[in-house]
Amino acid sequence: MASFEPLPPNRWPDEPGRYPDPAIRVLDPRFESCRLPNAAVERIATGYRWAEGPVWFGDHRCLLWSDIPSNRMMRWDEPTGAVSVFRQPSDHANGNTRDREGRLVSCEHLTRRVTRTEYDGSLTILIDTWEGRPLNAPNDVVVAADGSVWFSDPCYGIMSDYEGRKAVPEQPTAVYRIPPDGGAAERVIQDLEQPNGLCFSPDGSLLYVVDSGSAPGVIRVYDVADGRVAAGGRRFVDMGAGIADGIRCDRDGNLWAAAAGGGDGYDGVHVFASDATMIGQILLPERCANLCFGGAAGNRLFMAASRSIYAVYVGATGA
Repeated sequence: MASFEPLPPNRWPDEPGRYPDPAIRVLDPRFESCRLPNAAVERIATGYRWAEGPVWFGDHRCLLWSDIPSNRMMRWDEPTGAVSVFRQPSDHANGNTRDREGRLVSCEHLTRRVTRTEYDGSLTILIDTWEGRPLNAPNDVVVAADGSVWFSDPCYGIMSDYEGRKAVPEQPTAVYRIPPDGGAAERVIQDLEQPNGLCFSPDGSLLYVVDSGSAPGVIRVYDVADGRVAAGGRRFVDMGAGIADGIRCDRDGNLWAAAAGGGDGYDGVHVFASDATMIGQILLPERCANLCFGGAAGNRLFMAASRSIYAVYVGATGA
């Protein structure tokens, strides 16, 4: 178990003074191959209210992410490092991903819907109601190998007027699946307090889902067969002093979890092997909300952490 010791004083905002970067911690020999000896954590953008939902567009060499309270989505261009507004208003978009055709899929708090951005920039509503009643506030989203869209629907976006509009929930919190043919969505998981980040294992046989409303916060795992989730998922890990938020798997099956709420020595990214052992840690000076792999080789980890976006090259590639 990690000791969660803080970094040395003045680690941020200054760049690290030595390699390997002390913010990247090996807790198990299996993480050694994930840490590059001369790669450091970099802050590539800052000045946001709450950064979330990073998604990589390799064909444009850019990163998009949500600044939820500011009601906008931002763009960072890799060749120049330039940051610009991608979309404003964004309807307080939160989680983002790409579908199998490369289109942007987003969860919107204000409209309580999941949308797809078409090639011409127009929006298609994938879902905004379930059995005639509004969704709560779609939060995070992932697309399966068969093209189906899976998303979590907790209540965070309707708890106040800061990241959406305050409202009374009309649905139980749940995870939904939208079939690849665009047919009726189905509610696939209903046993979580506040379902949050979600991702598939590399072969698609497992679905990991964060429950950030339980005490302690946990990540659960569900078996998937023929596009369906087996009932009664099991606990994968509990997050101890804090919670997980967004999660991603690498090609080796390790789970990379955005970690928040534990303070210095905890906040950042926690990396778990498939047997649930915590094997590595990337410490950040801010609460980490979400992450994604990107870059030309898929080995650059982008982390949306409170007011900033961080990046680090690693010895792993995203699944």
